[in-house]
Amino acid sequence: MNNLMTLRLSVSAAVVALTVATVAAQTPSDEKLIRDTRAQSNAAIEAHDVAGIARFWLDDIHITTSTSAQANGWAANGSRMSEQFKRRPDTIYVRTPKSIEVFAPWAVAAERGEWVGRWTEADGPLEIRGTYLAQWRKVKGRWLIQSELYVPTQCKGGKYCSQRP
Repeated sequence: MNNLMTLRLSVSAAVVALTVATVAAQTPSDEKLIRDTRAQSNAAIEAHDVAGIARFWLDDIHITTSTSAQANGWAANGSRMSEQFKRRPDTIYVRTPKSIEVFAPWAVAAERGEWVGRWTEADGPLEIRGTYLAQWRKVKGRWLIQSELYVPTQCKGGKYCSQRP
């Protein structure tokens, strides 16, 4: 009976220690760093600063846009953003995080939120919005974006909204 009680106490202590270690590993500072980085990324988009946007990406970033277009790597995604800014000079995107979960042992985080994009098409102003998911990786103390997925849920304004481009 004593051996069984000792085993139960040992297992309970290990579970508590593991839980405390996991909670301590996801520090509020990691979440704050990701939120701050997202705000800087939004500011770079507002400024149409492609290099500023890309400084938060890993070299092999993968982005799936709201139109389901996909691109891998810094060069392809940077080029896509540059073309968007040329075609639509009033383009703005804002991503607003709703939750961030950090898995510190793997130096990875999930960001879920809402996004909105605005620009002017030939037939008038457009606003598209939806949900997004971003995967972050912590590399040498910096949180960088590994991948992003944008799903549209609403679109207002012009023919652009009537079918996927």
